[in-house]
Amino acid sequence: MNAHFRGGMEVGDRTKAGRSASAAILLGMVWLLAGCATDGNPQDPLEGFNRAMFEFNEGLDEVLVKPVAQVYDAALPLPARSGVSNAFSNAGDPMIAINNLLQGKPADALSDIGRVLINSTLGIFGLFDVATEFGLEKHEEDIGQTLGRWGVGDGAYLVLPALGPRTVRDTFGWVLDITLDPVWRFDHVPTRNTMTALRYVDARANLLPTDKVIEEAALDKYAYIRNAYLQRRRSLIYDGDPPRERFENNGGLDPDAIAGPFDARFASGALMLVEAQEPRSENAVDGVAGAAADDREIVANAAAPTDTSD
Repeated sequence: MNAHFRGGMEVGDRTKAGRSASAAILLGMVWLLAGCATDGNPQDPLEGFNRAMFEFNEGLDEVLVKPVAQVYDAALPLPARSGVSNAFSNAGDPMIAINNLLQGKPADALSDIGRVLINSTLGIFGLFDVATEFGLEKHEEDIGQTLGRWGVGDGAYLVLPALGPRTVRDTFGWVLDITLDPVWRFDHVPTRNTMTALRYVDARANLLPTDKVIEEAALDKYAYIRNAYLQRRRSLIYDGDPPRERFENNGGLDPDAIAGPFDARFASGALMLVEAQEPRSENAVDGVAGAAADDREIVANAAAPTDTSD
């Protein structure tokens, strides 16, 4: 009996040690890459590496992740998919409450705690989002946002294998997030892996309607997603009201240091779907598609030759 107990403890210790080692390796890679920065876009000094990782992720998505998400989307009815998304969202609300408190927003933190209590009881373990019906708004906060709120800079933009876009700051925040994430804290490895894979597939399935829109709207898909990510993260840090940034370039704004005007609306809309991970809505998808159509019209008008015959 004691030997069995000690064996279980040793397995648990090895699992936790493995998580710590993985986190340490990832952070080491971030520091190494940050030290290999090259000249170029000031927001993306590692563009060569990032584009290679972007292509790798695109290939992985095409041959594995997207097909699985499509099967998941087709096999499960909408109420079931909504329940899965709501349950994972509810599991993340306690950490959102802590981050709101760390950011000096106690009212939002109390609201988040109220959401957990209501959705975990009346919402049957979070399967139903009853709290929103009661007027308790869903917030999106994480440790990366908290660090940004405290004045920690973005650092270099990164594209990580299988994980997608991050910044150096957000990578450190993500490591802390998963360390405290209740799903990742399951000691039973098969359960933890199954839950993690389910959350990943569910999030990807929620993005299926945006695929065609992004492909049609983006002249450079990598740059489009990069700008969308950076804009969306900045908006989240400042709760939708970021201060204006000026870039000095001969006394004016540097147009290469910020996203173009036709990037902002669609990119923000697309990334809102990524961050929210909510059940899909026809109106939401139509709104993103409409913004993309407007963007293409702006680009076409800008590229059209001007009649100078007069």
